[in-house]
Amino acid sequence: MYALTLTAELNGVTNLRPKDTTDSPFWYTFTVQCTSCRETHGNPISVSRFETNELSGSRGEANFVWKCKNCKRESSCSIKTAPKAYEQTEPPKPQSIVEFDCRGLEFTSFSPEGEWLADGLESNTKFEGIDSLTEGEWFDYDEKAGDEVSIKELKWDIKRA
Repeated sequence: MYALTLTAELNGVTNLRPKDTTDSPFWYTFTVQCTSCRETHGNPISVSRFETNELSGSRGEANFVWKCKNCKRESSCSIKTAPKAYEQTEPPKPQSIVEFDCRGLEFTSFSPEGEWLADGLESNTKFEGIDSLTEGEWFDYDEKAGDEVSIKELKWDIKRA
């Protein structure tokens, strides 16, 4: 089991999370590496916890099934938990966002492509459509709190859970 962890500086917001529902699934984008031959897939791959694919030989199903072009080994990954919200802390601490079970492959990096949500820390203002996290920061204005809000210093890690 692996976990995608985030450490980030949240100012005026909390509960940062991907918008991930059956109506609007989030596609987690990773760089993938084969654990047999250590070949890294040339393109990023995207995984949704709501999509399943058959494993060959009717061995069940997984959210992502991949056959390494180099060694021809079939590998798979399944997302095991719904995403957890990242809560604002001082100082920022690593927190697990989602957990997944990988067989025969490793995710080596994550790209936060897609729509994210957050809540105002004091005002509970709902911030939707946060889609600039790939740029490493996000800024907005909280009308209810009368102050600027931001998400900065994002650090994504993939660790053993």
